[in-house]
Amino acid sequence: MGRELVRQLAAEGCAIAMCDVSARGMAETKRLCEAAGLPQGLRVTTHVADVSNEGDVLRFQGEVSAQHATDRIHLLFNNAGISGGGSMIVNERAEWERTFNICWGGVYLTTRAFLPMLRAADDAHIINTSSMNGFWASVGPETPHTAYSAAKFAVKGFTEALIADFRMNAPHIKVSVVMPGHIGTGIRHNSLKLQARSDADGLNAAQIAQIRARLASMGQDAGTYSDADIEKLHTERARRFVSDAPTSAAEAAKIILDGVKAGRLRILVGPDAHIIDRMGRDDPDHAYEPAFYERFAREAGRYPGR
Repeated sequence: MGRELVRQLAAEGCAIAMCDVSARGMAETKRLCEAAGLPQGLRVTTHVADVSNEGDVLRFQGEVSAQHATDRIHLLFNNAGISGGGSMIVNERAEWERTFNICWGGVYLTTRAFLPMLRAADDAHIINTSSMNGFWASVGPETPHTAYSAAKFAVKGFTEALIADFRMNAPHIKVSVVMPGHIGTGIRHNSLKLQARSDADGLNAAQIAQIRARLASMGQDAGTYSDADIEKLHTERARRFVSDAPTSAAEAAKIILDGVKAGRLRILVGPDAHIIDRMGRDDPDHAYEPAFYERFAREAGRYPGR
């Protein structure tokens, strides 16, 4: 989604500063922008930074100011996120906190770092990516999802809490919280690489161990799978996560930008997000029971949690 947001914003004439832990990924995004044709003088810069690390975020902010020769920005998209740490019991604490610290800590630290530049603008907007798991903490009754869901709930609450804060102290800054459903992105594979702190395409021993832990957290006997079986299973699930998604990354980016232009606080992305939002409001007391999930899966048509 981040890549598609950059491409669509650049196509509309926005100067862009993007950050990621993957220089290779950002180089490809920039290449795609340039291949599509950039307006004369438009700058698209790339900055390697881990948004869970405050030092990296502050360096990123300084680079943006220097390379774009500005003391202000108008749009801040806090979109970085990974999965992992589904279980408080089965998964390692480091994996759980890595997920939480990127999905929630990245939003907090980046907002803190860029707030002076947002305040210096005549008009500004912060867009924080939560998830439909920011109001429904589940991807199925047999799949723990604690770290990601806890972080995305925090993002939603933080964004809504900023409304009164900014109304009193910075009324020119607007906020939106984005809550996507299943979007066709590479989050499954990319999350595994980040959890293992490896940019290699193939799976290493640590990544295979993480997949085994995830299978165990879902009640499966991971010992019946060879390493080759694990790699094959991961590759197929990552492929299906993209191919079976009801909403593409490009479609999601357009929905998000349309919502920002309309000044919407809550931007639901994808038919599944709309369905579970309605179902959760109608029947909150049973939202985590298997029968509720089955009703949702039937209405949505498909769901990647299985």
